[in-house]
Amino acid sequence: MRIHHRLSLAVAMLAVATAGHAQQHHPQKAAAPTATVKPILTEPLPEYPGKEGHILTVTYPPGGESPLHHHDAYAFVYVIEGSVTMAVQGGQEVTLNAGQSWSEKPGDVHAVSRNASKTHPAKFVVFMLKDIGKPAVIPGP
Repeated sequence: MRIHHRLSLAVAMLAVATAGHAQQHHPQKAAAPTATVKPILTEPLPEYPGKEGHILTVTYPPGGESPLHHHDAYAFVYVIEGSVTMAVQGGQEVTLNAGQSWSEKPGDVHAVSRNASKTHPAKFVVFMLKDIGKPAVIPGP
C-alpha cells in the first residue's frame, strides 16, 4: 500500500511540475486538460531480480493529453474506452480505439499521448515491466 501512495504522490508532483512548465513556456496557450493516473498494482517479480510489474490506468478527459515523457520501462497499453493518439519520438502517430493495444520500449520518448476526441473521455490500462523503485513516469526525454 505504501508503494501506491508514493506512486500517487509522484504522479501528482509530475502533473503540477509539467503544468507549471507549460504555463512558463507557452503562457498564451491554454493548458490542455490533464490525465488522471491511477496506480492499480505493483508486484515484485522474484524470478527476474530487480524487476517489478506495474499496472495503472490513465483517463483523459475530452481534449486531454500528457506532456512529453518516458518510462524507462517496457510499457504495454490497452485501450478500454474511447480513442487515444500515441507516438514515440521519431515514430508515426497512431490512433487506437477501444480493444486495441500499443507498446513502448525503454529509451523511447513518449512524444504524443492524447485523447483523440474533444467531446468524449478515453481510458486505457498500462502494464509496465520496470526496475524496482524507478518512477513509472519520468518527465521530458
